[in-house]
Amino acid sequence: MGNGSSCDLEATAANEKPSEIIQKARRKLTDVLQTDPEAVLSAVDAHLLITQREYFTLSQINDPQKLIVTLIETVLEKGELAHEQFLDCMENLRHTFPGLEPISEYLEDDPNNGTENPEAAVFSEKKNGPEDPELVVQSVKKNLPESPEATEPSEKRNGAESPEPNTSSEKGNGAESPEPNTSSEKGKGAESPEVTTSSEKGNRAESPEATASSGKGKESEILEASATSEKGKGAKSPEVPLTSEKENSEDSLIQEQEVAIQQDPEQKQKDLPKERRKAFREVLSKLKLQKNESRKLRMNDVLEINSGSLKDWTPRKLRDLPWHFLRKVMALNVTARSTSLRCGTPHDQRTRVDEEEQGINEQIFFVSDTDTKVSMNPLDVLCAVLLCSDSFLQQEILSKMSMCQFALPLLLPALDTPKCTLMLWAMRDIVRKWRPHSLAESRGFREESLVLTSMPTISFVRLGSCSFSKSKLLSEVLSPSQQYHDFFIHRDMESGNLPREIADGLVEISWFFPGGRKNLDLFPEPLAVTNLRGDIESHWLQFSFLTEVSSAVFIFAENITEREYTLLSSLKESTTKYYFILNRQAGKSSETLAFLNKLAPVLKLKNSHMLMKDSSTNKAKFVEKLQSTIQSIMNSSPKMIGIEDMAVTARELGIQIDEDRVEWQTASNCVKEITTEIKDVAYYKQEMLRLQGDLWKSLAKVEKEMCRMRRQGDIPAEKYKSQLKDKMLELRKQQNKCDLTDGLTKFINAIQHLLLVEKHYFLKWMKFQLDYIARGNLSKLRAEYKEKCKSLGDDPKQLAELDKLISSTSLGVEHFMRELGQFYEAECSMVKEGKILKSGRQFTHLPGIAADLMLEGFPIELIDGDASNIPLQWVTDVLTQLHVKLRGRSKMLVLTVLGVQSTGKSTLLNTMFGLQFAVSSGRCTRGAFMLLIQVTETLKKDLGCDFILVIDTEGLKAPELAKLEDSYQHDNELATLVIGLSDITIVNMAMENATEMKDILQIVVHAFLRMEKIGHKPNCQFVHQNVSDVSAHEQNMRDRKHLLEQLNEMIKAAAKMEKVNKEIRFSDIMEYDLEKHNWYIPGLWHGVPPMAPVNMGYSEKVYELKKYLFEFIKNRSLKRTPKDIPQFIEWVKSLWNAVKHENFIFSFRNSLIAEAYNQLSVKYSEWEWHFRKEMHLWITEKETAIHNFSPDELEADKSQYEMQQKLLCGEQRILELLKQYFESGAANLNLIEKYREDFIRSAKSLKNELESYSFKKCKEAIHIKKGQHKIANIQAEYMKVIEGKVDMLLEQCRRKESKLENKELEMEFEKMWKETFSELSPICLQKREIHEDIEFHLRKDLENRGSSVNQKIQEAGSLMNYRINSFTMRNEYLDFSFTSAVKHWFTKKQSHKTEKLAESLMDQCNSYIEERVCSKADYDETYCRELLHLINEKLQQEEVKKLQTSVCFEVDLKLHILGEAAHAFQKMHEDFLKENDPQQRLEKLKPQYFSIFKDHYLEKDARQNRARDLCDQCLKPALMDYVSKRLGLEIVEDILTGGQSIEYASRSFFQFTVQKKLLEDGNFDNYVKYIINYEKFVKAWIWRHILDYYREDADLEDLEEEILSTIIKKVRDALEKAKDESVKTVSAFLNNFCKVLQKDLIISKDSLLGIQFKNTADPDQFSTFIQTFLPDLQQQILAELKDLEIKSKLSSLPLKPQDEIFKRVFGCGKQCPFCKVPCEAGGGNHKEHFASVHRPQGLGRYQNLVTEKLTYSLCSSDVVSNTTFRNSDTDWKDHPYKEYRQYYPHWRIQPDPSITASDYWKFVFKEFNQQFAKEYGAKPADLPADWQKISKEQALESLKEAFTMK
Repeated sequence: MGNGSSCDLEATAANEKPSEIIQKARRKLTDVLQTDPEAVLSAVDAHLLITQREYFTLSQINDPQKLIVTLIETVLEKGELAHEQFLDCMENLRHTFPGLEPISEYLEDDPNNGTENPEAAVFSEKKNGPEDPELVVQSVKKNLPESPEATEPSEKRNGAESPEPNTSSEKGNGAESPEPNTSSEKGKGAESPEVTTSSEKGNRAESPEATASSGKGKESEILEASATSEKGKGAKSPEVPLTSEKENSEDSLIQEQEVAIQQDPEQKQKDLPKERRKAFREVLSKLKLQKNESRKLRMNDVLEINSGSLKDWTPRKLRDLPWHFLRKVMALNVTARSTSLRCGTPHDQRTRVDEEEQGINEQIFFVSDTDTKVSMNPLDVLCAVLLCSDSFLQQEILSKMSMCQFALPLLLPALDTPKCTLMLWAMRDIVRKWRPHSLAESRGFREESLVLTSMPTISFVRLGSCSFSKSKLLSEVLSPSQQYHDFFIHRDMESGNLPREIADGLVEISWFFPGGRKNLDLFPEPLAVTNLRGDIESHWLQFSFLTEVSSAVFIFAENITEREYTLLSSLKESTTKYYFILNRQAGKSSETLAFLNKLAPVLKLKNSHMLMKDSSTNKAKFVEKLQSTIQSIMNSSPKMIGIEDMAVTARELGIQIDEDRVEWQTASNCVKEITTEIKDVAYYKQEMLRLQGDLWKSLAKVEKEMCRMRRQGDIPAEKYKSQLKDKMLELRKQQNKCDLTDGLTKFINAIQHLLLVEKHYFLKWMKFQLDYIARGNLSKLRAEYKEKCKSLGDDPKQLAELDKLISSTSLGVEHFMRELGQFYEAECSMVKEGKILKSGRQFTHLPGIAADLMLEGFPIELIDGDASNIPLQWVTDVLTQLHVKLRGRSKMLVLTVLGVQSTGKSTLLNTMFGLQFAVSSGRCTRGAFMLLIQVTETLKKDLGCDFILVIDTEGLKAPELAKLEDSYQHDNELATLVIGLSDITIVNMAMENATEMKDILQIVVHAFLRMEKIGHKPNCQFVHQNVSDVSAHEQNMRDRKHLLEQLNEMIKAAAKMEKVNKEIRFSDIMEYDLEKHNWYIPGLWHGVPPMAPVNMGYSEKVYELKKYLFEFIKNRSLKRTPKDIPQFIEWVKSLWNAVKHENFIFSFRNSLIAEAYNQLSVKYSEWEWHFRKEMHLWITEKETAIHNFSPDELEADKSQYEMQQKLLCGEQRILELLKQYFESGAANLNLIEKYREDFIRSAKSLKNELESYSFKKCKEAIHIKKGQHKIANIQAEYMKVIEGKVDMLLEQCRRKESKLENKELEMEFEKMWKETFSELSPICLQKREIHEDIEFHLRKDLENRGSSVNQKIQEAGSLMNYRINSFTMRNEYLDFSFTSAVKHWFTKKQSHKTEKLAESLMDQCNSYIEERVCSKADYDETYCRELLHLINEKLQQEEVKKLQTSVCFEVDLKLHILGEAAHAFQKMHEDFLKENDPQQRLEKLKPQYFSIFKDHYLEKDARQNRARDLCDQCLKPALMDYVSKRLGLEIVEDILTGGQSIEYASRSFFQFTVQKKLLEDGNFDNYVKYIINYEKFVKAWIWRHILDYYREDADLEDLEEEILSTIIKKVRDALEKAKDESVKTVSAFLNNFCKVLQKDLIISKDSLLGIQFKNTADPDQFSTFIQTFLPDLQQQILAELKDLEIKSKLSSLPLKPQDEIFKRVFGCGKQCPFCKVPCEAGGGNHKEHFASVHRPQGLGRYQNLVTEKLTYSLCSSDVVSNTTFRNSDTDWKDHPYKEYRQYYPHWRIQPDPSITASDYWKFVFKEFNQQFAKEYGAKPADLPADWQKISKEQALESLKEAFTMK
């Protein structure tokens, strides 16, 4: 059982059965084991004690105690052998299970404890009782679950093939050493029971003598051989130091144990497996693989990216060896078998060098093995790794070993199983190609699965010890003379001389395959060579197997004695040929000869069967002789057998087969049920996989045609698209009508219902069977093709058919998965069309199954190479399911390889990551496959991703596609798609073909150019294969520079093809480093296949590339966040949609880019508004300050400098924020890098706009202030006179004897006021006739336009007769030079455009007039000049010139606009005169002066009255003005930060909101307004929204109160500050007060002077009085504001909130030249205009010239169609829509991203077709039938899709 407790248990077990022991221990055992039931269940499963179904049932039990109880009961129901295995399993668990004691500790004496299941006990007793002797033997043999050979003691283990004798008794002897105890310490009785059993089963290799020999007598022989040198083997090797006393004592202890074993053969048979098991556990312990004995290593453990993937990995401890082997073998590194440890540090190495320099000493005479003792024999590591790996990893290990030309394990020794195991399953995946000499002339070849290939097998075994290396000799035999390769591990290899601890009994197999070169091939036909490790005495079962399956057995022996003769005599029934390779020894020849002569008749030996070798034998000659002997065997009708056939023999001998598992059988049966139907692959695919045949290919063609519209002809674009859509639907219907075939149903059932391990076996087995069938078909077709080539000559038709058949012969699991995908897609289409209810779907589970397969490491098809199409719905839903299963943690880095076909792309990926992409002949990758590699938790943070997604692609320039017209386009599509999806692209180039290299570079460069244009810059690594020179990198420096030159040339050509006009270089489209991004990799094979191993330089260079890539990924993750699965899906969709169009760059639309752009637009809008708000506030303050300036201050004003500084700061702030945003790491910023310049330009443009606005406002304020100075001076003079008169009147009244009453005082004051006014010299401001001034400027503007214009001006009369609203459109406004055929249509169209222009211009001028009037300044002639400039600027625009308006239009337009201005400016002028007349202003002060006069006369305390007057007459108007100026800004701020702010966040959001609301309302008139006059509609929309937003007065009141509270606080602060100045008079106090508030409030100077008049109050007291009135004043102002009607309130604001919001959402105002949809680009100054969705052109008044019907074409469809357009821009000549940018270079009109993207406007058109026709004076459009099916819900969905709002 193992370890210290075995004695305990054996003592207990002596009288008790295992079942009884379990019964007694079960209660206590349950208590302990329930702490970790999962570990127990895994261990029991690993010991094969329970079936998969039992395991599954047990794993469903959640209660730990119940699970353990049920498990023990399940075991007890099995036989006694299972009970023994369970006890051994418990013993083994002690190594890993905390707190588990020896089983004896848990035994209880309670008799009831063991009788819980008496029936089971009785049954097991009967079953395993002594009545059945064979079962007794079996039970003894299979004593413990880990095989009998597994626990052979390490003391009895033979070394590999070490020439040293007994170096250390613990390690055992060299396997082929001539020393006496080589075999004596082996425990030779180990396999005698096996021999007995085999004999009963018909093993012809056994005899009674052999049984006796290997029974009791063998042990005494061992002891005799150990004790004496009777046979000449006892002499110690002079190179080895004498054995220590301790070692001698250990030897004697071993001898005592062996004597004990001899005396008890049954005990011996039980102990040897235990000892082997113990040795196995010791090896596992050293290698730290104990846990993997139960929980096997899996492929995912090896493939997973961990820290070892990122650095050079050198084994330093024994625990490193398994992982070193796995990493190296997966990377096809031929040093994988090396087990040398690098123990020393650089310091130790320096010390050794220093010691060496001291001189030579006696140490040189002693061989030191201190460096090797700590290591392990490579075969032990191999056995341990294989036994700790699951069957799929074993398979992959052997496949990689086969590529490296390593000998493979055929029989694994019995270490964890009762018998050795035949590795049939592990070799199933190996396929070899060769050319037998019989096919050399025809240049044919054979390709077969290795296990199915029948060939002669030659076995090499050893009898006793051997002084030379058998394995090395075999490697020499199989190696060509000039290219030696170590097929087998031997003593002269690194660590090959170390003693083997567990590998004895291993049978290895290697092969020779001819290459069709008679002078170089060693043998003309394939040959298998097997090699048994250890001698045949100890491994008789393996030897028996080899004698059965081999054509010949070569026995290596030193000599033949009686014992050897007895052993070999048992082979008398064998039909196999036997050969002896003898090492000639002095004094032994005669004895050997005698026994050979006795053996000759038994084994049919001849002289030719004897090969003699001694130290003088020439090695090369001997190898040649051996090869010649093998050749003669092959020529003599040898036994032909394949590995699959060997399994039959193995089963007869009781050898385990790795395929003999229930799971394997279940999977195999499922596969057979499917594959038995497949005879002809092409026929099967056509009949059984119908959906992916012509139907799918037709669908792919229709899909692409819908994007390219090459066969459109004269059919209108939308009608053609509608027809194609119907065709697609029809094809999907046909697909959906197909039923699941029987094979497909079985396939689905298997992958859905099989247990996980069974499913893995199923898929693997499917692959093998399908490959086998496809190879058979392919072989026949190739032969037929050759025959037809000879017989038919150049008949291209038949050859083409055969060629097509050969191309379609490939059949794999991917074809079945592809069929499932098509069933799924067809069903989805039917659901979308409403043909199937969602509840009736039957394939919804399929994407989940495919996602599970991806998680389990299976490649899934991304691009179907046969149809050159992506099943988009299927791929999307599979990846979505994958994202769900990963719980959203799906960040992944995408790595792709591109290259010419058959240049080793898949092999490169397989080598780099240990993957399993198909690389066999006839299975060239078609399309693209994706495979997930997991990243360990520890590395996720470093690499910034959870997975690496590897995409393997079909080869570019594939010969089978070369004949097609669009092969370049096909390659371009593939390259564009995979490069677009990838973060890193490896471009794989074979250096032999410069032309091909140039072609692939052209394709790749084209794809990279496209990526740069859409903002995606993947990294690119150029891999140059088949370059082996060490100086390649340096030598190729010139080549790399030349390559860069070529790339630059190619990029220019690609730019021309993509219609990119600017000069561009390769370095512009990607980061390219000549030194770092070029890799020179040697060829894959070291020599000439099929016998060439993998070139070590290849794997090393690939590893270097891999290491660099991971370092690159680490650095990249700091700058850029990898995609997650939803983003990857979006990229697949958008790239594929763009690829299907001819013009990729202008067709590419990606919601991730749109989202990132929208986010940036939102941010920019925020920054822009902040800048605008800052400047508005500054202007408000500056205007206020200017109004408060004195003339001197006005002259010294530095507002220009301040303004420039403010503007510069604002611009810099936006640019800095923009920079920070692009450095912030926000999602997908790299995709919108190309738009950065647009926003930088927009920031500069905004600064210029605000500069112009600020300058104008300041200039205007200064102009007004200067105009007021003169009036203010006159006013001041008048006030002095009045104040003097008031003083005089006061004195007069006081001198009167009687006191005057109020009435009398009022009369006296009134009399004085009239007299004074009559005395004042009247200064009246001059009134002007403004219309005359405007008329003068109008004439001057038109004076050079000819006499007809002058005459029209003369006839026009006074401007006062014209108003804007009286302007109407007339035919004479248009200047025609067309034929009457087009005149009518053109008149209507141009008339509408001209009318729209006039309306727009009049609105613009109206806004200007209103703005001037609101300024309350006097009229200035510049106003008229500015108006004329506005009109002329508009009329000079290119777009307006194309309207070909007449001079009459210009004159009438100016008359009406300037007529409106004349009225407005005249009123403004008169209002100004009235407001600023000095006497009028003085009259307003009359009540104030009377109040002062009365208070003084009556000697009242007037301080409070004066304070109240200040509040009412000075502060109140100023505060009202302040609120008015601020309220507009605050409303905008409130709306932009409120609940509905998203509507105005960007132009796209606004468009979405508006169109959604229009759809919900369904109001035709609103649609017309939106389409025909977008600007007016938007302004009205915003105005209405603001009114609705503030419908509740409280909302606006809160804003007003907040603004007022802010300024009241400032007033209070100002009062305090003015008071603190220690002023003595109110006048000084008020001056200080006004100075503090000069930037905030405009306080009336007139009212202030009145308050100062005769005001002798104390300033402090006066200030206090003012403060007491402020709360009342605040409430009074709020009450007045509340009383104002909201419309009038908002209309009177200086800053109109609707205008500011309009600027934000209206953008540049440009409209699509075809359908008039507004531009949505962010910023104000962008290079390109674009819109998310375009609309049918009929909605914009377009109609057919002949039929007068509204057109329904969409410009997003037209730009990819073959249709043409003509308009005034093209001089009415037809021009292809595809070339629209020739006339409209600033517009980017993209094709719809999907079939449904334009459904919104199609729905609107079909809903209001009649109304639009009536509105536009046209006939209704003949809309395609499918438009009628679009519902309102679908319209809304398409809107969401177009604006990425899902």
